[in-house]
Formats: sequence, structure tokens, C-alpha cells
Amino acid sequence: MALKRMDNVGIVVDDLEGAIDFFRELGLELEGRGAIDGEWAGRVTGLGDQHVEIAMMRTPDGHGRVELSRFLTPPPVADHRNAPVNALGYLRVMFTVDDIDETLERLRKRGARLVGEVVQYKDAYRLCYIRGPEGLLIGLAQELG
Repeated sequence: MALKRMDNVGIVVDDLEGAIDFFRELGLELEGRGAIDGEWAGRVTGLGDQHVEIAMMRTPDGHGRVELSRFLTPPPVADHRNAPVNALGYLRVMFTVDDIDETLERLRKRGARLVGEVVQYKDAYRLCYIRGPEGLLIGLAQELG
């Protein structure tokens, strides 16, 4: 049996509304939101009794999704939001945008800050990392040519 697709990337946040607003500004669409709780959910995550608010954000092409989760119980136990780019483990999500400068201008109004600088890789891409809501690390790429 073959792998079919990657379904989504999960990001745990404190401020679900702020994260939804930020990812909407980036260009994702809110696909749905709701609460996940009960014994079945805790069996999947290994966290036991849990109550989580989630929002599923979809990329404009309909293929990629970001699942934003706010854990009410149990509360989050670790914070990786300020980890440097070379930290071990899952760290960032990268989005391709039409115009990196225009995207940065819009996202700065939502609190985004540039990590390093916008650079050009050969004749292929302009790239940068930003810190988004709650310090989340997000990559932006603009295809050239």
C-alpha cells in the first residue's frame, strides 16, 4: 500500500483567534473549527481526557492544511516557539507566495517579524523566515521567473 498524501501540519497555539486571523491574512481559508474532546481523542493522542479547540486552515489550492489547536485540558507542557532555526524536531512550515515583499508588508501589520533577511537563491527563489503569531516560525518563498 502506498502513501496517499500529507493531510495537514498541526500547530498548537494559545490564541486561536489571533492565529486564525494571521493565517487568513497570509491567504489560507478557514475550512472549519470545532472542539475535540472525550475518551476517544485521548486514546489517539495519549493525553487521556482532553479538551481542544481546533481550526482547520486550507491553502488556496485546496491541497495543504494547517490544523491550529488550542489545548484547554491538559494544558500545553512545552514551548518551542522561540527555538532557533537549527533546533531539532518539527520547526516551521513554508508557504509559496506571489510577492514576498507585499506579503511581508501585510503580515507585519499582524505582528510578524523578519528573522534574518530576504535573500535570493540563484534565479529560482526569494526566501525568508518570519516569526508569526506567538513566535511561530514560518518560511516564505517566492518563485522567480
